[in-house]
Amino acid sequence: MKANRRSFIQTLGLSAATAGVSVPLASNAQPTNVQSKEDEQILFVGDNIAVANTAYGRVRGFILRGIHTFLGIPYGADTSGANRFMPPQKPTSWTEVRPAVWWGNTAPQIMEKRYADQYASFVDHWNYDDVSEDCLRINVWTPALDNKKRPVVVWLHGGGFVNGNGIEQDGYHGENLSRMGDVVFCSLNHRLGALGFTSIAGVGGEKFAASGNVGMLDIVAALEWVRDNIANFGGDASNVTIIGQSGGGAKVCTLMAMPSAKGLFHKAVALSGSSLGGVNKEYAEKLGAMVLKEAGLGSNEIDKLQQIPWREYIDIANRAVAKMAEEAKRLNLVRGGFSPVADGTFLSATPFYSDSAHFSADIPMIISTTFNEQSPSRVDSALEKVSMNDVKEKLKVRFGEKSGEVADAYSKTFPDKKPVEIWSMILSNRKNAIATADAKVKQKAPVYVAWFGWQPPLFDGRMRAFHCDDICFWFYNTDLMLTHTGGGARPRRLSEKMAKSFVNFARTGNPNGGGLPNWPQYTTGKGETMILDDAPVVKNDPDRDARKSLA
Repeated sequence: MKANRRSFIQTLGLSAATAGVSVPLASNAQPTNVQSKEDEQILFVGDNIAVANTAYGRVRGFILRGIHTFLGIPYGADTSGANRFMPPQKPTSWTEVRPAVWWGNTAPQIMEKRYADQYASFVDHWNYDDVSEDCLRINVWTPALDNKKRPVVVWLHGGGFVNGNGIEQDGYHGENLSRMGDVVFCSLNHRLGALGFTSIAGVGGEKFAASGNVGMLDIVAALEWVRDNIANFGGDASNVTIIGQSGGGAKVCTLMAMPSAKGLFHKAVALSGSSLGGVNKEYAEKLGAMVLKEAGLGSNEIDKLQQIPWREYIDIANRAVAKMAEEAKRLNLVRGGFSPVADGTFLSATPFYSDSAHFSADIPMIISTTFNEQSPSRVDSALEKVSMNDVKEKLKVRFGEKSGEVADAYSKTFPDKKPVEIWSMILSNRKNAIATADAKVKQKAPVYVAWFGWQPPLFDGRMRAFHCDDICFWFYNTDLMLTHTGGGARPRRLSEKMAKSFVNFARTGNPNGGGLPNWPQYTTGKGETMILDDAPVVKNDPDRDARKSLA
């Protein structure tokens, strides 16, 4: 599982500029494993280098280009055995200095054929390590171990609630943003899928009351670790911004509806993913009962579920999901499966952002999506020549007889787009993002909306502004994700503006002053939207008329 990281140390010099310089590596730089005598040392590691205190013991990381880096710090105990389905427990303290120079285990998920799609593996450069239920780990990048009280950024990875990890893509690295913005950057792993969200409360009673939300409670535990420890890493626990993409964006929204997360973060950013509610409690508990039945166990044998090997358990749980398909349809669920449960205790049972007195009302928010979350022609160049009639036909699977009306509405709104682009934009529509913005803006804290339209010059331009492409721009990592951007000055220019604006937001709750045009707060009436491209510009609800056709 470690093949993608075997060159980590050898390529450390390629990830950014020399320490103290706030621009990434020049696009014409060439990899080398041999430094000349004139080169200065950029990596420092040793007994008395990058040693920090935590509540559980001291950790030793390394210093790379002036940024102190700590990888795989435990924020919770092993979640296997008796801890499975239970809220996260505190990690066991240690007495010796613990090494924190390598990533923590990836949360259990199906790893077979992870790299089978060569194009996907190439584009996203997947990074996965050992998979284990002992996965509650946090990574920290910081400019210094001092008392400066820097803003803290906590990254929540994508992959729905089923896949992924905190360093799934190279663009997740926090070094460059930490240096540019003088911030402390954290990323983490937590329980996913069936092991994070199987609700057996209905059959298991109070002992398992939290079982449908333990994956999210892991994140709460990580934020508690930040609260209790980040001052030792030069961070300010009273100024924490959570940011996530795709499933990570939904995690951001979910945290804003969890009572236990109150006070643990102060700003929020949801990229290409949002949520207005948890999974139906009735469905989740019936699914949990089905898991028990599929495992061949009775209601008095729930503890045996905690002893089944995790890979076998995931298969059992997935079979239960398949058998619950009709129930999911009856309850009008978009999809079945395992994700946070609206149980009314650990997660709000009412629509998110509906309470003006809720703690979420005080949290400023950025909501952003990309023009082309889905690009049908990405690996099929023949689709570049698809006709509008063909597009309407293909859309029938999703929109039925309304497909023609939808396609015509988008064509009218975006007359410069060819049929395959119209197809892509319809599949990638902003309906959910705008619904989230409209709900959140009713609370008192400001909301800022963006739409990322920058298109990389890769795969003959067919990737377009695709799902995940914007992450490395926000984190000043465009030269780390060459397979997303192509590298060079063009993406770097936009990235500098986006990253500085994000840092301003993390510092103050207002993104303005980072180099983008004046970014007004979103209102439902005007729909103010920052278009992120080579020449960023603010437009008022640019796809409003097109979106109306989706209703």
